[in-house]
Amino acid sequence: MNKTIRRASVFSLLLVLALLVRATWLQYYDGQALADDNDNRRNAIATYSRPLGNIIVAGDAITGSARTKGSDLAYKRTYEDGELYAAVTGYASQAYAPTQLEGIYKDLLNGTDNRLKTVMDTVTGRRADPGNVLTTIDPAVQKAAYRALGDNKGAAVAIDPKTGRILASVSTPSYDPSSLTDANTAGKAWKSLNADEDKPLTNRALRQPLPPGSTFKLVVAAAALEDGLYANVDQHTRSPDPYTLPGTVRPLENENKSAPCENASIRVALQYSCNNVFGKMAVDLGQDKVKAMAERFGFNDDERDVPVRAYASVYPSGMDKAQTALTGIGQFDVTATPLQMAMVSATIANGGKLVSPHMVSQITDSGGDVLQDYDDAADTEEVISSSTAEQLQSAMRTVVKDGTGTNALIDGVTVGGKTGTAQHGENNSKTPYAWFTSYAKSDGNGKEVAVAVMVEQSDAARSEVSGNGLAAPVARAMMQAAVK
Repeated sequence: MNKTIRRASVFSLLLVLALLVRATWLQYYDGQALADDNDNRRNAIATYSRPLGNIIVAGDAITGSARTKGSDLAYKRTYEDGELYAAVTGYASQAYAPTQLEGIYKDLLNGTDNRLKTVMDTVTGRRADPGNVLTTIDPAVQKAAYRALGDNKGAAVAIDPKTGRILASVSTPSYDPSSLTDANTAGKAWKSLNADEDKPLTNRALRQPLPPGSTFKLVVAAAALEDGLYANVDQHTRSPDPYTLPGTVRPLENENKSAPCENASIRVALQYSCNNVFGKMAVDLGQDKVKAMAERFGFNDDERDVPVRAYASVYPSGMDKAQTALTGIGQFDVTATPLQMAMVSATIANGGKLVSPHMVSQITDSGGDVLQDYDDAADTEEVISSSTAEQLQSAMRTVVKDGTGTNALIDGVTVGGKTGTAQHGENNSKTPYAWFTSYAKSDGNGKEVAVAVMVEQSDAARSEVSGNGLAAPVARAMMQAAVK
């Protein structure tokens, strides 16, 4: 054979071998990655080739699917009362990655979850019929929170203390997930929502920690009682008024100048929200003990899934004594979500035991067979003793009956709560955040609920911004709906 021809033949053979190796590599190694790539149009075509499974509230689907026209994506997601449930469902979009429950359970809802496959599905490679997500949301409580928050920027969460079931999760202002479902129109809605300074896509209930203000005093009080710093909520504390922050000449002032806060008991200090008492109490305990108690309630946990991943509520470290004092009143670098503060009240209401909060009760296949039951899997942790919990329940009832939380009173219902007004901006230059966290138990049917409400911004005059004035009425509406 001619030398030149032989070389050309060998070179051609090597090219063929290289093509075979590359094709094999793509087929058996890169194939799955390419198939799963977000830019692979075939995935969207397959996902929306038929109706998705549904998210269920109290037996009714709050999602659906509608036939499209003139598109290779045959169906698009639809929502019932989309703005009401946006903080629960999130959105499933033909143009953007799904969020919230839509994102967490996307494989279940589009039929690719392996638990849905029958033997025939496995043999034929057919996509299984989609499953459904059953939530713990109580529509009456959800609607009460959404209506009561109204035009305010804020959030609210309600939990059943005995079971950990999240009965409501609301964030306002909200948005209509339906505006993001159609690939042809989603872009304009996406730009508008992201340009909105009120950030309607932010889930304030779970994913925006803010200073909790005086609602955090419940955590400090729990630490003091558990540590034995004070024997009970009616023992007088050693708390001068004014209390000067250690190492400074700055007094820690009380909102109510005439309140009986000097050496006040924990009960009276919660009733009048005495800053001097809890600032000094945090210093006396030391930041490590306060932090340990905060973490038992759930602070500093960056893996809290409900099943949506909640942002961590934070109790800081490495502070001086003056900064530690400020954390005692829920300021400095302390932050919390409404979910976290609802967990605090739920623990106190449940005799000191925290049942892991969750907003999905079950996931099922298309025929209704349960694939996973989250109610049965809920963990329970003892955070404080039953004695401490009972004392804090009693003190919280005093807050509502005779203290700063009277707007939460409900006839025929035992209610305990704690208000909070957290400073916002340098030197408190911006409108404060209004907080209220509470528990309620019906005197008739025994139903219970724990709630937390945060109002970030409202039309109220600055002088009228308070936990009792803005947040307590929202909590009251939610509690009424939950225990009726």
